[in-house]
Amino acid sequence: MFDTVCTLPLSSDLFTQAIHPEEPVVSVGLASGHVQTFRLPSLETEEDDDAASNSSARNGKGHIDTMWRTRRHKGSCRTLGFGTDGQVLYSAGTDGLVKAASSETGQVQNKIAIPPMKNGSIDAPTMIHALSPQSLLLGTDSSALHIYDLRIPYSKVSARPEQSHHPHDDYISSLTPLPASDTSTSGFSKQWVTTGGTTLAVTDLRRGVLVRSENQEEELVSSIYMGGLPSSGTSRGEKVIVGGASGILTLWEKGQWDDQEDRIYVDRNADGGDAVEAMAVTPDYMGKVVAAGLGNGKVKFVRIGPNKVFAEVVHDEIDGVVGLGFDVEGRMISGGGQTVKVWHEGENDGDGGSGDEDMMDDSDDDKDSDSEAEPEQREEPRERKKRKKGKSKDQSGGQHVMAFHDLD
Repeated sequence: MFDTVCTLPLSSDLFTQAIHPEEPVVSVGLASGHVQTFRLPSLETEEDDDAASNSSARNGKGHIDTMWRTRRHKGSCRTLGFGTDGQVLYSAGTDGLVKAASSETGQVQNKIAIPPMKNGSIDAPTMIHALSPQSLLLGTDSSALHIYDLRIPYSKVSARPEQSHHPHDDYISSLTPLPASDTSTSGFSKQWVTTGGTTLAVTDLRRGVLVRSENQEEELVSSIYMGGLPSSGTSRGEKVIVGGASGILTLWEKGQWDDQEDRIYVDRNADGGDAVEAMAVTPDYMGKVVAAGLGNGKVKFVRIGPNKVFAEVVHDEIDGVVGLGFDVEGRMISGGGQTVKVWHEGENDGDGGSGDEDMMDDSDDDKDSDSEAEPEQREEPRERKKRKKGKSKDQSGGQHVMAFHDLD
């Protein structure tokens, strides 16, 4: 399956992570308000001059480079997301601000003030997603879903979303864009699925909330889209897969949002199961497989079709997995607690790396920064998400290796 090839220690608890859509770059948002961006080494040898002249060149091949680190928010950094081309990184924190920064340097280019609650208090963000170069989606604790036009410069005084909806009665826990239609001229999605509380909803960029499911009698936590599945009858081979708080995946046929179609029990224990906190679709060579990150620190792999768990790895023995995805090189990135782990397809030989403790350059360039990194300030106390993460012990352990195998 997958072997750990590197473990990155963090200075504070991880709240969120984001993976660059075009380069081997990962950003993390921490409970202390820090945002840090790492560059992973490329698996392919690059000898041309253009690659060597890259301003964030892979000059530490085989090592993890910290591109920049800064105290971006006063309070926790709740959510991160790259723009569609990866040039901009959006972050949102419990200080009530969204900041758009260069993913290369960390320099802030734009700010958006999140509309407060009716009583004037901060409506903390829960998720952020760049739907297109024009539209930014922001979900909050109060169940608000704000849509911003990125072509308009915002300020703390004038920030107003173009639209606001309330697709759920509880905070928005996940957002998954649906593919653009065959008639789309832009190629960008205009509809998306959200989960919040015990319901699933579909919203259209122009028409607002289209449909909301019935109460599923379970908290819905995470979601992903998977296409290319076998079609039959009314099924078009497109599904949205939703992770629940009791360790169950539910499958929803695209376009038929009345109720779930299938259920997959990913995790079972005496308490019913740990929450599916994060999900990702694996690379194509694995087939139709979902990686599910659980509140007990495990990542389980589920084959869609047979709807069976067929493998698992352990990110952490105590802390749950809050971030999960795959970079452009096909490596799995898992995050939770105070670590981020990088995995590659393993040979099951029990050796996940060379054992050399070559770490990323964890510089102290950390001051609250609308520019590039500056010296660190004292961290804020940890602030947890509205829904606490599940924790449990797993005695199987896991590999904790500090360098890339065969890349040093």
